[in-house]
Amino acid sequence: MQAPFGSPATDRPRMPDGYGVPDTNDGALPWAWAIERLEAARNYWFSTTRPDGRPHAMPAWAVWLDGTLYFEGSPETRRARNIAANPEIVVHLESGDEVVILEGRARPAGKPDPALAEQLAAAFAKKYAASHDYRPTVNQWDDGGLWEFRPRVGFGWSAFPTNVTRWRFRNE
Repeated sequence: MQAPFGSPATDRPRMPDGYGVPDTNDGALPWAWAIERLEAARNYWFSTTRPDGRPHAMPAWAVWLDGTLYFEGSPETRRARNIAANPEIVVHLESGDEVVILEGRARPAGKPDPALAEQLAAAFAKKYAASHDYRPTVNQWDDGGLWEFRPRVGFGWSAFPTNVTRWRFRNE
């Protein structure tokens, strides 16, 4: 699947000289590498900012579909209240060895159209039914509780610093 609004631009992040990040894009990871990990991940770490500026991090379930990360949660959760005050978030996969970090903006997804609701229900069930008997219905999100996140920038690596990569998206 493609990133939102096409494939992202790929380059290297700016880091201090002593880190050893290559000067060229040779060996940079393709966006498809990150998508594979985003689709396969079971837990995603969400970092938000409380209204008073303090950080908050919490793992949650999610599914990656067509360039968007969909996640659930009551508007009463700390994460949702933080997003309501400041929608800028960071999402990180669990691995510290095969790293995928995304920065961007989250927002309530609203009631998904029927085709998307079917895709989401199937994707969540495929991921979480066997381990947690979670099988959402297609109308589960009719009254809210579904959020969407599209990245603005992403970072990834599996062999730091040789393949540390930055992806920049054109979705805003």
